[in-house]
Amino acid sequence: MATRREFLKTAGIATVAMPFFTEELFAASGIKRKTGLALYTIRDAMTKDPAAALAAVAATGFSWIEAADYSERMFYGMKPADFRRLVSKNGLKLISSHNGINAENDDTIIADAAEAGLRYLVKPSLPHEMCSSLDGFKKTAEYFNKAGEKCRKNGIRFGFHNHQIEFNELEGKIPYDILLAETDPELVTFELDLAWIIAAGKDPLTYFKTNPGRFELWHFKDLSTEKQDATIGEGTINFAPIYAKAETAGMKYWFIEQDSCNTHTPFESIAISRANLLKSVL
Repeated sequence: MATRREFLKTAGIATVAMPFFTEELFAASGIKRKTGLALYTIRDAMTKDPAAALAAVAATGFSWIEAADYSERMFYGMKPADFRRLVSKNGLKLISSHNGINAENDDTIIADAAEAGLRYLVKPSLPHEMCSSLDGFKKTAEYFNKAGEKCRKNGIRFGFHNHQIEFNELEGKIPYDILLAETDPELVTFELDLAWIIAAGKDPLTYFKTNPGRFELWHFKDLSTEKQDATIGEGTINFAPIYAKAETAGMKYWFIEQDSCNTHTPFESIAISRANLLKSVL
């Protein structure tokens, strides 16, 4: 198992620059806050050495995480309880996880989510048959309610994470609106990816006003002028007015996420994003 110093070095982060990732720097700058990270951003590092990667996440100053790797009843190759212990050992909280829950596997996935101590179980995207027609979206909403009820019985909240496609007009309707209207707020919440809703030409503030309390989870992700994801502070989104309506939205946890890190290494990006976001919204 690599040490944290070895991990950062092999990840392309010079050891002389390690203070950039320490909590002391953030505290000295007056921006020590509770923040979350979607582990999809550092997926390669998590695959290589999850223990070292989580140690680096904690050292950067993050408080909670969202998992993005679950297969064969394992989180990053670990049994749910073992992954939970590793996260806790690093002083982090495991809040949520993305995985491909469906009617065939939901009982197993929910059981594993409960063993891992998840608070939220999030479906990150929809297969073609669930999003190719309005009828498909209506059936999807029906399933979300069923999955949400199963999750509730296990002390978990079921959620859905958007991309752009759900905001593209279909048969004269906006599919995302169908999902909101036809799911029970007691059973289903939404993880709003701020970059992708804005890239789709929609205003998150409008959705907060018309659907208050429905967006308990957020993904903070910036957009370049080409509408590609960017390191926060290096893109075009003004997050301050959005964050100001967090209470209206019902937001409880938020996660920094970057799908592709092109201008920095993933660990540089999450540190820069965290610092810039905290300075801009708090």
